[in-house]
This record gives sequence, structure tokens and C-alpha cells, in this order.
Amino acid sequence: MNESPVSEMTFEAAMKELEQVVGQLEHGDVALEDSIRLYERGAELKKRCEQKLKEAEEKVASITLDGDGNPKGTTPAEGL
Repeated sequence: MNESPVSEMTFEAAMKELEQVVGQLEHGDVALEDSIRLYERGAELKKRCEQKLKEAEEKVASITLDGDGNPKGTTPAEGL
């Protein structure tokens, strides 16, 4: 398992590690203390993935189109 700070991970890295964590937990051959540690790490990774998805959705929502439907720029997303 990667011990990189979750807050610095890309969406792809966090998702990949989350899949590994889930796989280990589902397999069931992990000691109780390790299972707890894995679960906590998984919760952090899930939160990071959700955060990165929300950021991407906000960026997409802020794209403005011209009269022909072509992207012409972005507008500030509310709350950022």
C-alpha cells in the first residue's frame, strides 16, 4: 500500500489505491489492526476521489459556449 499523503494524490492514483484497499479488505486475510488501518486509508482515499470529481464537475460547468456551441472560455464557478 502506498503511504503518500492522500491530499497530494491525483484522482487516478487515489482511485487505484482505493481499489487495492477494497480488494485486500474483501479478501479477508488481513489482521484486525491492519483491516482498521486499511479501512481508514480507504475512507481518506474515497473522500479525495469525491473532492477531485467535484472540482472537475465545477470546471466543466464553468465552460462558456459561443453562439455556435464552441467553447470560448470559462466563467468563475460560484463558491470558488
